[in-house]
Amino acid sequence: MSKRFVDLFAGCGGLSLGMEKAGFEVAFASDIDPICSETYIKNRSLEKNKMFVGDIADLNNRFNEFSQNFKNIDLVCGGPPCQGFSMANRQRLINDPRNSLYKEYLVFLQKTKPKFFIMENVKGMLNKIDEILIDIKTYLGNEYDVAFDVFNAKNFGVPQNRERLIVIGNRIGIKAQTIINNIHEKEKEINKFSLGDAISDLPVLEPNRIKNNNKIECKETGFTCTEHSYIKTSFYTFINGNKKIKFLHNHKNRFNNDRDIEIFARLPQGGNSLHESIKDIMPYKSRNNIFKDKYYKLKADDICKTITSHMKFDCNMYIHPTQARGLSPREAARIQTFPDDFIFYGPQNSWYKQIGNAVPVKLAQIIGEEVMKYL
Repeated sequence: MSKRFVDLFAGCGGLSLGMEKAGFEVAFASDIDPICSETYIKNRSLEKNKMFVGDIADLNNRFNEFSQNFKNIDLVCGGPPCQGFSMANRQRLINDPRNSLYKEYLVFLQKTKPKFFIMENVKGMLNKIDEILIDIKTYLGNEYDVAFDVFNAKNFGVPQNRERLIVIGNRIGIKAQTIINNIHEKEKEINKFSLGDAISDLPVLEPNRIKNNNKIECKETGFTCTEHSYIKTSFYTFINGNKKIKFLHNHKNRFNNDRDIEIFARLPQGGNSLHESIKDIMPYKSRNNIFKDKYYKLKADDICKTITSHMKFDCNMYIHPTQARGLSPREAARIQTFPDDFIFYGPQNSWYKQIGNAVPVKLAQIIGEEVMKYL
């Protein structure tokens, strides 16, 4: 019998995909963003009645309408956005109006009583972990054994520096700390990859100098979808397994002005806004102390900096190590360990947002596999 899970704040589905690769079956998912939800649904042919597009508070209020999907749920996972985690914030997390989504996540756990739950969030939430544990006990009683730790995705084969707080709870009599320890043990076993390992085999793209040309599809600046023969590198196998993929999706360059393209070309790998090579054309000289990372050229033989949704605005902090452009969405997706046949839908800039907000697939898979052992 398959093990079923619910993903809240599912986004485009990075966390879900990791759980599915670990052997779980998605029973239901929810996200407020219709574009993310479209990507989520289309990549897994999910029935529309198993995806709630809207606010989690509305989902909780309409719980009975969907309750058939929540019977005997093995796992609920998700990363509720929390804006009130600053150490300077003296207001209780559960009472801070900015954290209503966090509270609704706990309400959903209270209603569904899954065997396991996983809560994923930024490292900064560690500042409030004592409150989080109190809140969990307030909503769920003493039924769940809970443990937590910060994990860096780079230790699990993900070629980027990405630290996340993972909280795991269960009500089946397992020491949650054992699961946390087992996940850390996996760090010793998994091959590590650099940025170059992840993206160097993808087609070269030229700088895109034509504004408002997102509809143009060509070899020079890239395609939304095109036929492609992949090189079977170790990283390809890591994210795709033995699957033979015949199409390249979302590998498309965005517009940059001539000055930025010149900056991209001049900077050496590892160089930022303060580098001598761009001193004469750097546009933010008076604010260098603020904008030192306004431009940054990534290093091929190192891991990538954290992929974020800021890429939807520009990729100046994510300059390709050997080409005068920012990373393409497909390159960012590879750094997040999405398989090459995972397609991002919606406008081009939204691809970056979806990718940047996702949980790295391979990190999610390792966590899911460790939970699955006890089910």
